[in-house]
Amino acid sequence: MLTKEQVKFYKENGYIKLSNIFSEKEMNEISDEYDDLFSRKHNANLQAVWKGEEMEKASSGNNVVLSIHNLQFHSEVFTRLITNKKLMDSMADIMDTPNILLHHTKAHNKPPEKGAPFLMHQDYHYFPFKKHSMVAAFVNLDDSSPENGGLAIYPGSHKLGPLEDVGGIKTEGKYHYVDPKKYPLENATPIYAKKGDVIVFSYLLVHGSYQLV
Repeated sequence: MLTKEQVKFYKENGYIKLSNIFSEKEMNEISDEYDDLFSRKHNANLQAVWKGEEMEKASSGNNVVLSIHNLQFHSEVFTRLITNKKLMDSMADIMDTPNILLHHTKAHNKPPEKGAPFLMHQDYHYFPFKKHSMVAAFVNLDDSSPENGGLAIYPGSHKLGPLEDVGGIKTEGKYHYVDPKKYPLENATPIYAKKGDVIVFSYLLVHGSYQLV
């Protein structure tokens, strides 16, 4: 699926944006099922906002992020998403192996005008692996940018290995993020993506997201 240039870009930068993985029909089906799922779960406690002093500094007002895990348990649409052949072939090229193990899936929903940001962090601190083979595939269900709470990254930061878990220290292991003074959100590189684009990144890549205003 991927060219040598694309694989090289991923290895150098720790991320890559993939387009044309899903058809328009597939994306519409996924989006509709996503909306229906959050509608069905509206009475559940889906809050996933981080707490703490640093988070308060990064956001304004009563911000919200809703989260649902293990989407494939809720609908076959999401099972088809994570087993999509184009996606699997691309992941195999990036990970340099056909043996891909699913760790987990989740959906984040940032409500308009109050979608919370996420501080810059490494996913490593949530689920460390000995050989650092973990990668994330971020599927955009809408066009994304800094204005609507999109993804932000520090390209190449995966090469630094595991960084100090400042958030874990300050919040007794509840929330994980790197030093906000060294890796402020405002200095990160924004990712502009279209609906259907998939951002694949190493779990060592320093990343976060903007507040939706």
